[in-house]
Amino acid sequence: MKLLLIGDVMGKPGRAALLDRLQDLKEQHAIDFTVMNAENVAGGFSITAAIADLLFSSGIDVMTSGNHIFDKHEVIDYIKKQPRLLRPANYPPDTPGNDLWVGEVKGVRVAVLNLLGRVFTQPSDDPFRIGNELVSSLPEDVKVRIVDMHAEATSEKVAMGWFLDGRVSVVYGTHTHVQTADERILHEGTAYITDLGMTGSYGGVIGLKKGDIIHRFRSPIRRKPEQSKSEVRICGAVVDVDEETGRARSIERINLSHDS
Repeated sequence: MKLLLIGDVMGKPGRAALLDRLQDLKEQHAIDFTVMNAENVAGGFSITAAIADLLFSSGIDVMTSGNHIFDKHEVIDYIKKQPRLLRPANYPPDTPGNDLWVGEVKGVRVAVLNLLGRVFTQPSDDPFRIGNELVSSLPEDVKVRIVDMHAEATSEKVAMGWFLDGRVSVVYGTHTHVQTADERILHEGTAYITDLGMTGSYGGVIGLKKGDIIHRFRSPIRRKPEQSKSEVRICGAVVDVDEETGRARSIERINLSHDS
């Protein structure tokens, strides 16, 4: 099974680029299943129902998120009734929405799990304990298992990769918006990359206008940063998984320039 994994999609520039190239990418790599991180897709913060529906109808199968998922309050009602939009599993148990999706793709059972790191992020439960519980709860016939570890610290993401090695098909990191060059197959067959990278504008600072962010570092007077629109790139990875064993055969980074 071929998986297309798309890193944090940042605002309208990232969203427009992805929608423009999504079908080409799926055809080029013979993709069976597509997962996208959606926590920044609406103006850089959270997602709206209209945008989510557009992305699903355009070929995204499941969307993961992270610490910005509830920045727009309108998402609360939507996420309650949309099982394919996930929030971090290690949020409090009464948090709206689902933390795990299990479904069938071309006769193969697939699971997607979303976790949030604790280092330099908002308080949350232990992602290792929660991740272990959810992976252990999956039926044996769910062979293809995908984990988005949304975290700031590279060490925490690497640790999660080793922690789940051999028990899931792929562990990938999101959140830092900078793609890492450490894609590999771990010892027990799990594909791993520390960060998929951002799909959005690289002409600024992680998707925002560079002048606005430089100002934040130099002055205590804050102003709301605007989205950058130049040098848009589409970042992610393609993972090939053996449907019979759930082990990854290969992982390939994607980092494509997009002329907006």
